[in-house]
Order: sequence, then C-alpha cells, then structure tokens
Amino acid sequence: MLAQNPFDKGNALYRKGNYAGAAQEYESIIKSHKESAELYFNLGNTYYKLDKVAPAIFNYEKSLLLNPGNKDTEVNLGFAQKMVIDDIKAVPKVGFAKVLYGITGNYHYNTWGWIAVSFSALFLLLFLGYYLAGTTLLKRLFFTGMGIVLLGIVLSILSAVFVKAQENNRHPAIVFAEVTAVKAEPNDKAQDAFILHEGTKVNVLKTLDNWKKIQLADDRVGWIEQGAIREVK
Repeated sequence: MLAQNPFDKGNALYRKGNYAGAAQEYESIIKSHKESAELYFNLGNTYYKLDKVAPAIFNYEKSLLLNPGNKDTEVNLGFAQKMVIDDIKAVPKVGFAKVLYGITGNYHYNTWGWIAVSFSALFLLLFLGYYLAGTTLLKRLFFTGMGIVLLGIVLSILSAVFVKAQENNRHPAIVFAEVTAVKAEPNDKAQDAFILHEGTKVNVLKTLDNWKKIQLADDRVGWIEQGAIREVK
C-alpha cells in the first residue's frame, strides 16, 4: 500500500480526533511552500478544535485570500471570531472613498469581474435582438436596454478596479500574542495606547525596525512589536 501524502494523512488524523497530529501534517505542507484554500481551511478547523483562536482565524483568513467569498470558510471564521476577547466596533465610513468602498467592498473584485462578464453577455443578446427586431418600437427597446447594460458593464469594471486597489492597500494581520500592549510610539518605554488579545485582526500601516504601526477597525492607531502579530499576506 502506498504511503499517504501529508494532506490525506492530516485528514485521517482529523477524523480520528487527533487534531494536534493533523495540524502537524498540514503545517508540514505549508513549510514545503505549497498552499491551497482547502489546506488553510482544514488547518483553521484543526486549530479551532484545539481552541487556538489566533491560528484558526489566521488560516481561515488565508483560505479566503485564495477562495474569496467561500461560505463555509466565512461561517467558520465567524465562529472563531466569537472566541476573541477584544470587541472592536468598526466606525462609520467617512469620506467619499470610504463610503464607496463600503458599498463596492461587499463583493470581491473577482465577483465584480464576473458581473461585468455577465453584463457583456446580456449586451450581446440585446444587440442580437436589436439587429433582428422587425419593428421600430422593438429596436428602441433593445437599444435602450443596451445603453443600460453598457452602463452596468462600465460600473462593474470600475468597481473591480477600485476594490482591487483598496485591497492592495490593506495589509491585514492577526494578533498571535495572548495579550500585548500597543504603544503610542515604536519604543518599549513608550506609553501604552491600548491592549490587544490574541485573534484580533489589525491592518498594518508601516514597519519601523521590529515595530509595526497598526490600525484597528475603530480607527485606533498604535505600534505593536513585530513578533506579536502574523501578517495574512
């Protein structure tokens, strides 16, 4: 009998309830510089079973990077996030760009791309109808529909470009330290700005030596030691 590959072996250990062993097998695959959305999803499930909130959330986030919008991953991520101590409320969007992202950001840029493709297919059907229409009234109706759909194509493409640009400017990270002080300045002796616990998601703004400037969903900003977090991308 051929030996199982690490992924299948990890799955088998998971089914037997040996979550620590399963995690070790999955991690060995990542160390060999191989990855997939399913691998990160399974690893997230494994750490969730082990009550390791930060690794669980981190791997679910990694899985969503490779397979955005996956419902199973989003649901499990939601369960894991309920284990996080910090309850950070996102502030209302202010400014045109933030408000626009609040609307368009509900869909991944790949989704906007597919919406544009769907509109393009509809445009071709309407054009065919316009070409074959036997009356002036029908031609006007098809022509009007083509104009509306063309607008939808343009807006979808612009939304995809905008969302992708916004996502490229974001550098999410997960707090891995059980508890850590976020400083007002990148200095051990600086005043504590606030405290964070494992599993909290932050956005990295800047790096200075072994410090990372981070921003929370409620717009609080501070400096955290590099080793206290792991960047998702």
